[in-house]
Amino acid sequence: MRVEQASLELTVGPVAHGGWCVARHEGRVVFVRHALPGERVVAAVTEETTRFLRADAVEILEPSPDRVTPPCPYAGPGRCGGCDWQHATLDAQRALKADVVAEQLRRLAGIDRKIVVEEVPGAPGGLGWRTRVQFAARPGGELGFRKHRSHDIQPVDACLIAHPEVEAAGAERHEWPGAAGVEVIASSGGDHAVVVRPRSHRPVAVPDLDVPASVLLDQGKGRTVPRRGSGVLRERVGDREFRVSGSGFWQVHPGAAETLLDAVLAYAAPEPGEWALDLYCGVGLFAAGLAEAVGPEGAVFGLESDAAAVRDARANLRDLPQARVERGRVEEALDRFQIERADLVVVDPPRTGLGRDVVDRVASLEAPRVVYVSCDPATLARDLAWLAERGYRLDDLRAFDAFPMTHHVECVALLVRE
Repeated sequence: MRVEQASLELTVGPVAHGGWCVARHEGRVVFVRHALPGERVVAAVTEETTRFLRADAVEILEPSPDRVTPPCPYAGPGRCGGCDWQHATLDAQRALKADVVAEQLRRLAGIDRKIVVEEVPGAPGGLGWRTRVQFAARPGGELGFRKHRSHDIQPVDACLIAHPEVEAAGAERHEWPGAAGVEVIASSGGDHAVVVRPRSHRPVAVPDLDVPASVLLDQGKGRTVPRRGSGVLRERVGDREFRVSGSGFWQVHPGAAETLLDAVLAYAAPEPGEWALDLYCGVGLFAAGLAEAVGPEGAVFGLESDAAAVRDARANLRDLPQARVERGRVEEALDRFQIERADLVVVDPPRTGLGRDVVDRVASLEAPRVVYVSCDPATLARDLAWLAERGYRLDDLRAFDAFPMTHHVECVALLVRE
């Protein structure tokens, strides 16, 4: 008999990757949201497959001591799907993320290591940190967030994890007729921008926001065109300013860029005169730090596939002639530019990770040190296993809570060549 839409009484087990906890019902695995390990809950089944069930904890019979009342009224079963752990203390959230990273390393890479997830400065109480927020729009133009694993939209009048400067724009207090989605960006340099994704064949009515902001139209496939203002944002890290065009990639936590740069440089330990690679270099955050360290007698070669990011990176590194950035996919560009060796390599791939072909090509460079920045512990662990086959040992790993209230975690790993 199908159990979809049924309610189950469950004892919740360990945390799983993706914001779930694991329970069992009549021998089947049940992935439960809005629960914590050790709790006894009533869970409403939301999805059934041949192998497992998904469910939401709708009643807590025996709560965990780590449980708290979610600070956001839109958090919880059937509501906004953006946050996973608002019902847990911040210490518990970080412990859960540490368990996920450790479990992925153990299961996928055969590495048994204790993990500690470190706080990133700039998110008091785990709130007010997200400097780039993507809203979905209802047909009438009302903004909100999609419910978990759903196209349904939960309207909101404010987002508690949004940075105060994002909320200052007041996007949720206006309607956006003709828009399918709206991204609101507040940079550390004091700039605001909104990127509007239109519905098919419909003009968008852009309201007057509560702060001056550039307006860009999303043309798909990462292409944006300015409609008002330049759409170029300034981000500051230490004494250096970076330009980021529109919705180009930048860390969304206000403290993450500097925290990750410091961690990467500490692991990479670049020396004057060294030859360094920065793969998936974005707008040049790590390349800038590496170039300053290797000095004019050294060199940094960055690779990035996004054209706008390459333009930004070249502008950001123009005072560092030892740094060069080219456009291309790592899979083919290392061969095209005849890169055969390196003293150190930094990689910061998308959530999908490096993949086997890139792992093999990076290993062929025989760099003594590889620093791997990852936002997904599963693909990180998979790639670490493949790198181990090519002679690279995990020497150290740090994990950072760059996404409080969510299941996401940022890791920086140091690999050394045996």
